[in-house]
Amino acid sequence: MNKLFYKISQSLLIIMMMTVAFSCKKDGNPNKLPDADISPSLVAPTDGYIRILAIGNSFSEDAIESHLYELAKESGKTVIIGNLYIGGASLELHKRNIENNGAAYEYRKIGADGARKVFPKVSIQTALMDEHWDYISFQQVSQNSGQLQTIKDALPTVFNMVKEKALNPNVQYIYHQTWAYQQNSTHEGFANYDKDQMKMYEAIVDVSKQVKDVAPINIIIPAGTAIQNARTSLVGDNFTRDGYHLTIPFGRYIAACTWFETLFKKSAVGMAYKPDGLSAFESSIAQNAAHLAVLKPYEVTQMTDFQGGAGGPLTSAVLIDFGNNAASERWNQLSSFLAGTSASLKDSLGSYTGIKATITERFNSVNADGPTTTTTPLNMPANVSKYSYFGNSKADFGGMRIVQSKVELTGLDKDLKYNLSFFGARGNVSDNRETKYICKGLNEVSVALNTSSNSSNIAVAKDVQPDANGKITITITAGENNNNGTGFFYISALRLMSSN
Repeated sequence: MNKLFYKISQSLLIIMMMTVAFSCKKDGNPNKLPDADISPSLVAPTDGYIRILAIGNSFSEDAIESHLYELAKESGKTVIIGNLYIGGASLELHKRNIENNGAAYEYRKIGADGARKVFPKVSIQTALMDEHWDYISFQQVSQNSGQLQTIKDALPTVFNMVKEKALNPNVQYIYHQTWAYQQNSTHEGFANYDKDQMKMYEAIVDVSKQVKDVAPINIIIPAGTAIQNARTSLVGDNFTRDGYHLTIPFGRYIAACTWFETLFKKSAVGMAYKPDGLSAFESSIAQNAAHLAVLKPYEVTQMTDFQGGAGGPLTSAVLIDFGNNAASERWNQLSSFLAGTSASLKDSLGSYTGIKATITERFNSVNADGPTTTTTPLNMPANVSKYSYFGNSKADFGGMRIVQSKVELTGLDKDLKYNLSFFGARGNVSDNRETKYICKGLNEVSVALNTSSNSSNIAVAKDVQPDANGKITITITAGENNNNGTGFFYISALRLMSSN
């Protein structure tokens, strides 16, 4: 009887809202339905499709607009996915919008056929009428995602108003646990957590544990834990494209796998679907990171099976770009000249090697006056040869003196020897800017290169053996023949190969 009354009352409500919508269309009201594809449905569907709506922002865009549809399809399920998008939207903003019936959202919708459509100026109420949603998710804006009081201040109102207007009486409500920022993120909201990734992650987890006491949430999606799990793999802290939004496709695939496994109770491990551009190994990292998060949503699981370092000679060269311009295909980029910058290295065929490069002593900055055309065995694209990191060993420059810079290579096979080839260049100069590259492991090999107006020469340190921990330390500084008054030295590129 209660369900019958609910359906009758909902039908009357929808008829009234349709009347208002028709009137709005006539009168040019900005809350008008933006497209004929968005229209209230009085009858619950019987097509078996699963309908998922996020009331979110760019973090829900990262999580559900890519790959979730394809994963569900592989498992034999058809999904309809909606995302009510405003970049940087907080729960407080959602609260104001739902109270004012504000048509403020870009409503992104992936239909049963997988086609994506975008509708501008849509209200939460309109999107709720569009489908009999099986799942509706909420999330907090990323910088406040670990601050429980901000959720308490807004989520109950949003939840209650959504529940009042949802067409499906059996809808399940989701809280999307978002991820902590990359440790070197410059997002101003990172200050809320003292710019500490683990502090932010733990705060997010704490909120996730308590959110069911704030509103009657049915499901927690542990995307934040999945990303944190993945950061323990050999890929390291490299899953965001700007310090907070997920990388495309790797980071987004992890989030989608987490949503898939949580909603459909089917392990993501072994799924055949993977995005273009991801290797089988990377896909396995993503699937396992998600699976481990679903098993333990409130703690980090170390991904011990994905540390790399299997040993043996490199089958293809490892190429490292020292420059903060756009990354080039086949090249690993150390994207900042500051200490702490690191990269988990792939070989030139795109396979992870288990080797990691880390700047342990900073450079001064980046120089963009190198050549765009070179003739060396490194076969560098212009984006690599034109840019270099530099230091200044003899006099201050830019308010600092960088006598030397250091880069560590770790995860090497301690029983093998390696050849390291270096390129550096500063165009349109005629003095001697000799740069010395000192490679130290079990043995030490030092080579030098005059980087002034260089476009054809490299320096090769041969048969360098890592120390007992599989590490080679590279010190870059001015060479003995450097007669530049400031002592400028440069590095643009490094090629690492197994020694024959």
